[in-house]
Amino acid sequence: MLYPFIKALLILIASSLPLALSRADERPNIIIILCDDLGYGDLSCYGNTVIRTPNIDQLASEGIRFTSFYSSSPVCSPSRVGLMTGRTPDRAGVYDWIPKGNRMHMSKNEFTMPVMLKKTGYATCMSGKWHCNGLFNQINQPQPGDFGFDHWFATQNNAAPSHEDPENFVRNGKSVGMSKGFSCQIVAQESVNWITGHVKKNPDQPFFSYVAFHEPHEPIASPKNLINNYPNAKKRGEALYYANVENMDSAVGQITRCLDRLNITKNTLVIFSSDNGPETLNRYRSAWRSHGSPGPLRGMKLHTHEAGIRVAGIMRWPIQIKAKQVSDAPVSALDLLPTFASLAAGEIPIDLKLDGADIVNAFGGSSVQRKQPLFWCYYSSLNKAKIAIRDGEWKLLASLKSSDGKNIKARSITEANRSSLHKAQLGDFELYKISKDISEKNNLSDKYPKELNSMAKKMKSIYKDVVQDAKTWQ
Repeated sequence: MLYPFIKALLILIASSLPLALSRADERPNIIIILCDDLGYGDLSCYGNTVIRTPNIDQLASEGIRFTSFYSSSPVCSPSRVGLMTGRTPDRAGVYDWIPKGNRMHMSKNEFTMPVMLKKTGYATCMSGKWHCNGLFNQINQPQPGDFGFDHWFATQNNAAPSHEDPENFVRNGKSVGMSKGFSCQIVAQESVNWITGHVKKNPDQPFFSYVAFHEPHEPIASPKNLINNYPNAKKRGEALYYANVENMDSAVGQITRCLDRLNITKNTLVIFSSDNGPETLNRYRSAWRSHGSPGPLRGMKLHTHEAGIRVAGIMRWPIQIKAKQVSDAPVSALDLLPTFASLAAGEIPIDLKLDGADIVNAFGGSSVQRKQPLFWCYYSSLNKAKIAIRDGEWKLLASLKSSDGKNIKARSITEANRSSLHKAQLGDFELYKISKDISEKNNLSDKYPKELNSMAKKMKSIYKDVVQDAKTWQ
């Protein structure tokens, strides 16, 4: 493996010429492709026998497919903030999905991966769903360009009025009006155009492209020719959903073919994942097309059980990641920022609390060394447990209880509830040997008191630390 040598060399280069780039620069281009509400069981390479996903399947066969890859939250906005910062999203004050016009947003002082990469000489681009603020494209809150993106083409939340011919995209602060076609194709084409232009003008400068598809989040719209591929899908909206995932897969193909045309595939790290698990069918009025599959996992989106947070995780980097690997090492979207720092000679502020870890060793199938277990806190979860940790083979879930024994549920931390959330006690423990019981069928909290007590102690310590740092909204 060349990682230590490359890292040392790049740090030496960066320290002497922080923004200088040359043909000797071996740092990878980086592309993150993030879907919206894609189920763990929605892809062929993760066991789906109906939906056609050849381009994503090819990515998996040419790299490593993680079977225990986790998002940083079971819902969109905090999940994206966690990915961008490498920090449990509560630390950044984003606790739940952000409605249009809402005051909740990722603070401008948050250290993000595009900020870090840009400082080391990367060009940066964002295309797709932003959803890290409520006042989108307004001066009252920071926008994608304030977090290190040289070029951005985005919507606040969903493509509107649907995935077909969306009217709400903004490019670098200017509304573009209606965009003909389907959202995933439009988002992919923007990234392709930017990458192509950048490589032609600056072939020696590495780039970072964040591609955030709206699919397969509602309101779903899909090409008729793809809908016709699923004649056996008889339930209302079922064929629409399957076609939506297939259409998103074809957009992934747009991007990978672009890399081939530009002859940059070998040294481009492509990461494919989802922000959280699949939407529940008919949870709200317009969710009638939400036929996403959790596969063998328990729960759905908005759950701290596995289906809410365990998602697809595929990484391809031909010159460094051996093809046809499958790994069950627990890894997280929170790990991407520290990993990119390792690969790109990026500097992380000394006083910054990160919750992710460098997972370079996992590229070869090895385990990841962590200072603390993976941790989730979602006060609005649909299941009883509001917090969860995974530590190696074990996963612990717990509810949060007030002083009078009532279960706590909240949308965010405010002046009114901060004290009760600080003083909350853990309860209703669920302990699973998750490496063997991914369906979370066997609660072992009574059978393994030693493991329960050890895990509960760690959970309480992390929760106290996180809630202490967490932002309070007035």
